[in-house]
Amino acid sequence: MSRATLILLCLAAGLLIGVGAATLAPSMAAGAVFVARPVGTLWLNGLQMTVIPLVVTLLITGVASTAQAAQAGRIAGRAIVTFLVLVTLTATMAALVTPGLLHLLPIPREAAAALKAALGHAEPVAPPPPIAEFVTGIVPTNIFAAATNNALLSLILFTLAFAFAITRIEGEGRVLLLRVFTAIRDAMLVLIGWVLWLAPLGVFALAFVVGATAGGGAFGALAHYITIIASIGVIVMLMAYAVAVLAARVPLSRFARALAPAQAVAISTQSSLASLPAMIEGTKTLRIAPATAGLVLPMAVAMFRGTQPAMNVAVALYIADWFGIVPGMASVTAAVVVAILCSLGSASLPSQITFFASIAPVCVALGVPAAPLGLLIAVETIPDIFRTLGNVSMDLAATATVSRLSGTIDEELP
Repeated sequence: MSRATLILLCLAAGLLIGVGAATLAPSMAAGAVFVARPVGTLWLNGLQMTVIPLVVTLLITGVASTAQAAQAGRIAGRAIVTFLVLVTLTATMAALVTPGLLHLLPIPREAAAALKAALGHAEPVAPPPPIAEFVTGIVPTNIFAAATNNALLSLILFTLAFAFAITRIEGEGRVLLLRVFTAIRDAMLVLIGWVLWLAPLGVFALAFVVGATAGGGAFGALAHYITIIASIGVIVMLMAYAVAVLAARVPLSRFARALAPAQAVAISTQSSLASLPAMIEGTKTLRIAPATAGLVLPMAVAMFRGTQPAMNVAVALYIADWFGIVPGMASVTAAVVVAILCSLGSASLPSQITFFASIAPVCVALGVPAAPLGLLIAVETIPDIFRTLGNVSMDLAATATVSRLSGTIDEELP
């Protein structure tokens, strides 16, 4: 049994047992909640303590690898620019579309209120500052204070500048710094792996509290969450078709034919890497030069996840709506920027680590609590199918676009 399946089963068991206990033995359920709540909270705290050091080290090592790839030649540099443009488009789309989806298909309010009560109340969110204050506040005067106060955008901006500064150092100094941050990153990944090893227990405890407090409505609320987040993944996938047609100037039918085998592998494996051979085969249908496909597609799989910033922004906006928080334009902008930057270093991580490490900073930037992520990670198996579908579709669309821009599509091939 896979780890993701075990966590999902623990979620279902916790909800069912919690609902049953609250229905059949309310007093006993109240005592069990008193025990289960701190267990779930301790597990959540264990996840949250890794966020800032993990984000900083991932960003530094991610920027270093991106800069190294960009030096490989014009096509590699063009590919990186294409990736950044596409994730900016998809993240912006999610920021605009998610509120509309939540307006058309609102969260069941009774279930949302009960879930909010079960997971704890959100801390008060300060009103969004004026644009001028927001812009001037981006540059931190004290980087340690920014980390302490969860000023993630300021912290990420400093980290980004520091990472680029490292790439400008010559010789042993650059190598030494990158080795240090790579070692810290690897140690943090081991630590978060230990915390995630306890995920079945933590998720069961959280789910029991939610089931005992929120009742059967928790199932409907989680199904609603899956529907909204998966919809954003579907939209990203459809955007890939538009990119292929409009930017790469590939006929729609040809792109769909080239992409279909890779999508089938993506659905069955939920892995972009496993879909790579099918994508490479698809580039032949798209008449992309083998040299371009052999360079850009592996880069896309290693560095680029087209759905990650979009679906991460959608998760944060969903939590905001869940807790009745209305973020301002500045907060949403900050969330989009943080989502894009956090995607630089986390593309090759396992999905469970990526889920928390890349979404928690977006939640902080948006001004919403990250606590619900401990529960939502259990149902990530289903949205992850749509994440992988969107990623594979965007990988092939981006490769076709880079090939078109580089003049390496051979129109004379059959």
